[in-house]
Amino acid sequence: MAEHIPSKVRAWVLAARPKTLPAAVMPVLIGSAVACHDGVFRFLPAFVALLCSLLIQIGTNYSNDLLDYKSGADTDDRLGPARAVASRWISEQEMYWGTLITFGATVPLGLYLIAVAGWPVLVIGLFSISAGIAYTGGPYPLAYNGLGDPFVFLFFGLVATIGTYFVQAQSVTLVAVLAALPAGGLITNILVINNYRDIETDKQTKKHTLAVILGKGGTRIEYLSLLCLSYMIPVVLVLAGFTSWWVLLPWISLPLGIRIVVQLYRGSQGLALNPLLEKTAQLSLIYGILFSLGLVL
Repeated sequence: MAEHIPSKVRAWVLAARPKTLPAAVMPVLIGSAVACHDGVFRFLPAFVALLCSLLIQIGTNYSNDLLDYKSGADTDDRLGPARAVASRWISEQEMYWGTLITFGATVPLGLYLIAVAGWPVLVIGLFSISAGIAYTGGPYPLAYNGLGDPFVFLFFGLVATIGTYFVQAQSVTLVAVLAALPAGGLITNILVINNYRDIETDKQTKKHTLAVILGKGGTRIEYLSLLCLSYMIPVVLVLAGFTSWWVLLPWISLPLGIRIVVQLYRGSQGLALNPLLEKTAQLSLIYGILFSLGLVL
């Protein structure tokens, strides 16, 4: 699957899928911005929440790399970047232990957050890690049965954002919940593009992603709907009197979102979708920074 064999260190870095890591940063950034807006921001819990979010994202990516290979979903026909186990850069046993160690690294961090914010953090952590493994593992893999998108929206969007706010404020507000929706929408769109690109190959391996179920037309509508949701939330926050007009700063990034949608609807497919995947990840990070800045101001 790959012409050049990377070093072991680089193989682990590539397996962590660094271009997807904005999905781990964005919700923590937004949750912390809401905490700052409400006057309850605490740096250390926010920083530890960021580390946990990154580790859970990387652990999920490692688990996905291993379990996709074992299920036969990663074949030589796949259009995305090469996978570490399928490419023989990292052995199955190494990836198993890498996954275990990465998830395990969240334990001491989680204990600190539990001490700060109580038992709800334990529940959030256990469900997040379990869902990360169940994404492509277990008797009913979420990603293979059309549940990958709801999983990402819920755990990497809502739970991560609201959880970040909770470990600082020990409470949840309506503003925190509303602010979590764009995080869920834009992060899910990264997966939407990925699965849209892989519709044909996923059909061949009987991987029933939501994109396979909806088809290309339905998946394009899903992407556009999540994008619209993300840009409408700041308007709702302003009109409801929850925040100042500064929270509309994310609209500066709308032209990038429009360009992605236009290319998607013009019929981009196969390898041509890889740049759109990267741009969607960039959009989520840019939006998150602008949204967070608007909340703080």
